[in-house]
Amino acid sequence: MGQKVNPISFRLSVKKNWRSKWFNDKKYPLLVAQDIIIRKAISKKLGRNAGINLIEIERNPQETTINIHTSKPGIIIGRSGQGVNELKDSIIKEIQKSKFSLLGIHDQKYLDFTTKIKINIIEVRNPETCSALIAQNIASQLEKRIAYRRAIKMAIEKAMQNKEVKGIKVGVAGRLGGVEIARREKFSKGSIPLSTFRSNIDYTQLDAFTTFGTIGIKVWVYKNN
Repeated sequence: MGQKVNPISFRLSVKKNWRSKWFNDKKYPLLVAQDIIIRKAISKKLGRNAGINLIEIERNPQETTINIHTSKPGIIIGRSGQGVNELKDSIIKEIQKSKFSLLGIHDQKYLDFTTKIKINIIEVRNPETCSALIAQNIASQLEKRIAYRRAIKMAIEKAMQNKEVKGIKVGVAGRLGGVEIARREKFSKGSIPLSTFRSNIDYTQLDAFTTFGTIGIKVWVYKNN
């Protein structure tokens, strides 16, 4: 049986960086729980149409900064920044609604602290090289009943046209094409050195919800160092 590891966490000490940048010894479980709530609130509010590639969370004693990397900044920002304000309100609402009841902690001072949120929208210049955006594109096409081979091959060809990409691999699993028995298939082009620490691998795992069932999608993109 293969010993598999996430390519992002595998390279944290060499090529990659943490997506949540903070440390708090006393309230660590609360802040981890809040990070999960923030990410879920953003996904719930914006969905896949916003083209979100990455969400980074940074904290200091004064405020929580959320950096959203997206290929469609105009959709999130909205008119005169109204979209950002609505997103901020929905995040605060989700945090206050949860009150971390699962942890059995109701710290009002902590909840007041977490409402100080700043959102930065960062534009992604080359969406065809981002594994998250490639996976979202394939998932949306599968949900529209487009043939999975066609959707994947088009995504691979478009990614390889960019000089920054050295290789790409896409794996799908589930009831492909609506057949009775689920199976797994992989498509690749170029080089994908997953065992090399120094290789810059961008990885994403995503689910496509079709009428036949859920199809899992995995995308690996090898970029120039």
